[in-house]
Amino acid sequence: MLGDLLALLWAPFLMCLVLTGIHAYLGVHVLAREVVFVDIALAQIAALGATAAFLFGHELDTWESYGAGLLATLVGAFVLALTRSRERRVSQEAVIGVVYAASAAGAVLLSDRAPHGVEHIRAMLVGSILTVNGADVVKVGVLYGLVGVLHWCCRRPFFLISTDPGRAYTEGWRVRLWDLVFYASFGVVVTSSVRIAGVLLVFSYLIVPALAATILGGTIATRLLVGWGFGTGVSVVGIVASAGLDLPTGAAIVCAFGVSLVALWVVASVNRRA
Repeated sequence: MLGDLLALLWAPFLMCLVLTGIHAYLGVHVLAREVVFVDIALAQIAALGATAAFLFGHELDTWESYGAGLLATLVGAFVLALTRSRERRVSQEAVIGVVYAASAAGAVLLSDRAPHGVEHIRAMLVGSILTVNGADVVKVGVLYGLVGVLHWCCRRPFFLISTDPGRAYTEGWRVRLWDLVFYASFGVVVTSSVRIAGVLLVFSYLIVPALAATILGGTIATRLLVGWGFGTGVSVVGIVASAGLDLPTGAAIVCAFGVSLVALWVVASVNRRA
């Protein structure tokens, strides 16, 4: 019994590690930029593109669906880059909220015209991470590795714009152009992740590990290590609970993230008072 369970879960667990690796890092940028909902907005835009492809007969796991989602996400990244201004007259988070609401409404309208549209929306929300195999892990790992190399090469402008945009403008960096590169690479990650894990789980992997690292504090390197460790541990708990209690895996991991974050906050608060 245990051997069968391990044979079933090894690929989803490795995929969770891959998702943790890239999203916990991106989450550090998102929290620093104070655009918490950018991930779920881009994920919803990707879902809108995939829903449009579904309306024309392309299933979620096809290249046509992926291409439509990626194209929609890149358009969204372009819009987000344009909304950046040196003097923030309007909160970028407000723009992100409008983008999310419009994308979600558009996906609902399109799914209403597609056969089995409700099932498609559910699949986009919760994903199907239990169905991944070793080949999927390798393909996604290579793609995210390339994105990681890009971010390593561009780490100086990316972190400067995330943590001190005023200084970036003063030093003459082309902030909107670098934002476009950042959000475009972000969009590639989100589009790929949504097809596997769904909108809710992708959002959890982005925000919760980075938020846990912020609660504990430390340098950027320390926060990355904490985020990766936290995401890995919660993934194990969520997958085991899903298998043992026969629960939907994506929803189980999301709930495990929520409970673990609350527990960490309580422990950290008690330690500070002590």
